[in-house]
Amino acid sequence: MTSDTLPDPLALFDGAACALAVSAEDGTLLRVNQCFSDWVGMTADELHGRRFQDLLTMGGRIFHQTHLAPLMQVQGRVTEVKLDLRHRDGHTVTVLLNAIKRDHPDGVRHELALFGTTDRDKYERELLNARKLAEALLLEKTAAETALQQAQAELNEAYIKAKRRALFAEQMVAIVSHDLKNPLTAIKMASDFLARGERTAKETQLIGHIGQSSERAQRMIADLLDFTQARVGVGIAVTPAALDLHDVTRRAVDELRVAFPRATLVHHTVGPADTCLDGDRLQQIIGNLVANSVAYGDLQHPITITSRLGDDGASLSVHNHGPVIADALMSVLFEPMTRGTDQHTDVRSVGLGLFIVREIAKAHGGDVVVSSQVGSGTMFTACFQAQH
Repeated sequence: MTSDTLPDPLALFDGAACALAVSAEDGTLLRVNQCFSDWVGMTADELHGRRFQDLLTMGGRIFHQTHLAPLMQVQGRVTEVKLDLRHRDGHTVTVLLNAIKRDHPDGVRHELALFGTTDRDKYERELLNARKLAEALLLEKTAAETALQQAQAELNEAYIKAKRRALFAEQMVAIVSHDLKNPLTAIKMASDFLARGERTAKETQLIGHIGQSSERAQRMIADLLDFTQARVGVGIAVTPAALDLHDVTRRAVDELRVAFPRATLVHHTVGPADTCLDGDRLQQIIGNLVANSVAYGDLQHPITITSRLGDDGASLSVHNHGPVIADALMSVLFEPMTRGTDQHTDVRSVGLGLFIVREIAKAHGGDVVVSSQVGSGTMFTACFQAQH
């Protein structure tokens, strides 16, 4: 663009996007543009001869006299000074003033440029509000983190205390359970000895109750000892040895028929028999699963025990026709102290049977699965790794 195409300087002055004014050294206005006139609500003719400082609010006039005038006198300029102009109708217009002092042949002139601050003030207010909000959120976040850290510390302390109590309780259970084995064995031996002699029907009945109660107590103690070993990280010990899987299962079922005379126990065999597992632990699995079926199954139907051996390993299954296991219970069925119902039964123990079954299966490299469906009943299957 050449100088020939530039607007007229006077037109630039009058049409500028900011308020422009020229005053004498004492502040008397010599020329103003249209924007300046609009901000104070007076025409250029009305403003001619008035002093700039007289258009300010009282605070602005004091500031002009004590600061602006001396600065212009000494420095010859001021930059971004915030002032309030008074409009003719009484409202104020906040502006930023830039001024420079220039010497002319006919005297000193002050060239003033004033910029409106409405948008800037709004932006600053929003920025300030955002900063306050951010500070408040940061304070809340800090307080929340402090509370969370304190709660975490309290939880950790409570967890440590609970863990110590649980370990102590498990140790006590192990000690007491172990120490109870000897007196219970003596009670069982004494009841067996007394049962051999001539007894009245009432005495025979009482001795039978003593024997059954001591056997149930021994099963509970054995379960507690196994539970304690599993919980303290030692795990249930197994001693695999060569055995006939079907024969071990048959002998266990024969003993259980005596223990549970009201139940009909049926044994099925699948596949070969020779494998390498812990026979005593297999009998424990069968006993716990059958006891569970007697407790919660329908004794009007037989309980089926299946011993199976194949290329993929060995398994023991116990099936009953009891009610379906609820979905909510299925996820915690193998947890300790879990029972399927609160009904009273003499074969109930301390709620460790299924937990111990799973631990024994794991000790053999396997696991336990359960299937429970309407119409087909419930079946527990303990699987073991193939060993020959």
